Order: sequence, then structure tokens, then C-alpha cells
Amino acid sequence: MNKTPQELWEKTLEVIQKIIPENSFELWIKPAKAISIMENKFIIEVPNKFFIDWFKENIQEKIEKEISGLLGTAMILDYTVTKNLDELLKRAEQITEPIPVAIAESVFLENQFNPKYTFEKFIVGNSNRLAQAAALAVAENPGKAYNPLFIYAKVGLGKTHLFHAIGQRMKQKYPAAKILYITCEKFANEMIDSMQKGRMPQFHQKFRSLDALLIDDIQFLGRGEQIQEVFHHTFNSLYDAGKQIVLCADSAPKEIITLQDRLKSRFEWGLVADIEPPDLETRIAILKSKIYDERIHVPEDVILFIASQIKENIRSLEGALIKIVAHASLTGSQITVDRAHEIFKDIVRGESVEFPVTMERIQKIVARNFNLDMKDLKSKKRTDAIAHPRQIAMYLARKFTELSTTDIGEAFGGRDHTTVLYSFDKIEKTMLKDHYFAAQVNKIIQEIKSGK
Repeated sequence: MNKTPQELWEKTLEVIQKIIPENSFELWIKPAKAISIMENKFIIEVPNKFFIDWFKENIQEKIEKEISGLLGTAMILDYTVTKNLDELLKRAEQITEPIPVAIAESVFLENQFNPKYTFEKFIVGNSNRLAQAAALAVAENPGKAYNPLFIYAKVGLGKTHLFHAIGQRMKQKYPAAKILYITCEKFANEMIDSMQKGRMPQFHQKFRSLDALLIDDIQFLGRGEQIQEVFHHTFNSLYDAGKQIVLCADSAPKEIITLQDRLKSRFEWGLVADIEPPDLETRIAILKSKIYDERIHVPEDVILFIASQIKENIRSLEGALIKIVAHASLTGSQITVDRAHEIFKDIVRGESVEFPVTMERIQKIVARNFNLDMKDLKSKKRTDAIAHPRQIAMYLARKFTELSTTDIGEAFGGRDHTTVLYSFDKIEKTMLKDHYFAAQVNKIIQEIKSGK
């Protein structure tokens, strides 16, 4: 007996569910329904065009492979949008009934600013002076200085530090202010969830009633047309009300190719500030600040050596310091330039590694070292036997890959970006204080680099 399209779809999803994070499956895959098979097309119905964008970018090829295998012939996944959803969405936006106070207030409990990242702890140099000054200005006078403020930089140069510093200073100076720090991906997920549950009025109330909106990884806004449409109206509402908007990305607005021109233009209305790799003087200051905070002693010539060799990334700079201090303490040797050169001969002049470092490779080697399966690192389990290796893997992913904290969290079972930041800080501090632990992590790093 031939299977119906829906039966084939459910069979396909049994495979797909095993290879993507649970929250992604629930949010994106589950709402889709099989409609029909026409020639070589397998047609599914999705709630809106934003789902189509996500399917094409993330899972379409895998689904086509599974369906083709079940039917014994090459199939193409095609889409139809649920009728009238866009009209319902527009109608929902026009609803003016008041939102319950409990809902409006509870959304601001998400604010999570790392106390480690303050303006006082941010080392200012020629490479970041404009971004730091602008960030401080909007934190002191939100909605008046630069609006929006758009900060962009490559991974590991201090964007996250400034974002948390802005949020904390605002809360200190304006305790009653409604401030929300959120990633672009979470904004998109909340929007989709609100559409599915018919709660778009609450969604709009949440974001348009803010006094300050801080969005990280805004480059991901370019992944879909509908989210850009919604964010366009959110932006206009906040801007017209004189509320502060701070955006963060890995490139300038004009370089985000998939972003609508009208959004590129709006993002440049205020101030666009970039952060470049730090110069030698700044790198030395960063190292000395780290040394002071951790109450350790490192000779001046060794500080100069490290700062002279690690040039592109602050995380790599601090990681080099941790490595040499841990090695010296573990072996009982003095910290000297010769010893530092020997320890870091594999990373000086370019901070490169001998073997391509991918998320999969990090997870594989960490799991192997702790006698776990890779799926354990991605699971919801929180036992120490799994949580601890997972934190190490997150630390290594942030240190050695170009992935954002959002992408790293997604690779570990859909965890929040704040969990990634917490894990990075925890492992870094533990390595400084526990030299046997540092040796264990460094052994894993060498395995990752060696290709074994």
C-alpha cells in the first residue's frame, strides 16, 4: 500500500529529528505539514515565508535526500504558505486592546549582564577609542547621543564587553528603565513563536515599550524578509519615541549583503563605529590588566613578547597568557622569554593552528577525552560528568572558531548565548587557578591542533 504524503513526511521527520537541536525542530519543523506530491515535487505547507527561508538555508537538502530515498526517485522540496496568515498578522498588529501588566513587566527579566564586562574594565586604545566613547555616551544619555549606535568587529575584539557595559551603566543610572539585551536569533524565534500562538500584540508591546534595545549579531537579520519587515517597524517605533537602539554585528551595515537597503540606511542614521585589532600598546595594557585581576606575576619582557606575537584577537592574547602561567606553575619553572617562545612556537606569527578547527572536531575530541558520546554534549543532561566537558568544549569553540556565541550555543543543544559566555569565563578562571586542569585542557588543545 502506497504511503500518503503525510506518512512519508512523518517518516522523514524521524530522521531529521535526530540531527537538529530539539528547539529548532519544535519551532521550525513541527508546524509544517505535507500537502501533496506532484511529479518530482514534494509539497509542504508552512505558516509563512520566513519558514521557507529557514528551510532552504538549514535543512532542505537533508529532507530532499530522505524523501528521495523513501520514494526511490529524486525529489525536490517545494512550499506553500498557509492561507491568510500574513493578513491575520497585519490584523493582529492593528489590535489596540491593552496588554496585561504582568506580561509587559515580566519580559524584562531576561536582562543578563555579565558584571565582569564594565567600562572600567574595558582597555581603551586607538583601535577601539571611538566605539568605547560612543558606547559610554549612549549609556549615560540614552536616546540623545547617537541613535542608533552600530558597533561592528570581528570575533574576540570586545563587542560583547561593550554591550554588557552599556546595559549595566544604563541600569545603574536609570534603574527604572526598561532595557533588553537580546540576540537577533532570539528576536526571530520570539517573533515566529508569537505568530504561531497568535500573540503578536504582546510581541509588539514587549519590544516597542522598551527604553533601550540592544541587539547582538544583527547580521542574521538578513536571513529572512519577514523578520526584516517586523524589525523595520520595531526600529521606527523606538526611534520615533526617542528610545535608544544599539546594534552589534561582524561587519558594517553596507556590507551585510542580504539586508534591505532601507534597514542599512536606518542603521547608519546615528553612528557606525568599528573595533580594529588592538595595537601593541593596547595589547600590553590588556595583558597587564589580566595579570592584575588574577593576582599573578609575569615579567615585563614576557608580557612584551606575548603582546608582540599575538596581534589579531584579544581572546588569543589572554589565552596565551593563561597557557604560559599554567605551564610555569605546573612544571615549577620560571616564566622567561625563552620558555614562552618554546611554549608558543606553534601559535606565534599568525595565531594559526596546524589542523582545521571545526565545531565537530572540538566536540569529538572533548567527548573522547571524557569517555562520552558527542550526543551527550548536545543533550539536556546537566550532571557534572557531562556539564563540565560541555563547558570546556564551549570554551574551545569560542577560542578557536569564528562562530558567534549564538551559533555555539545552538551547536550544544540550543543553549543560550549567555551560557556560552558563562562557560568561557568559568573555564578561563579555573585554568588560571588549577594548573592540573589547565594541563588537561592544553592536552585537548594539542589534540585538536595535531589532527590525531
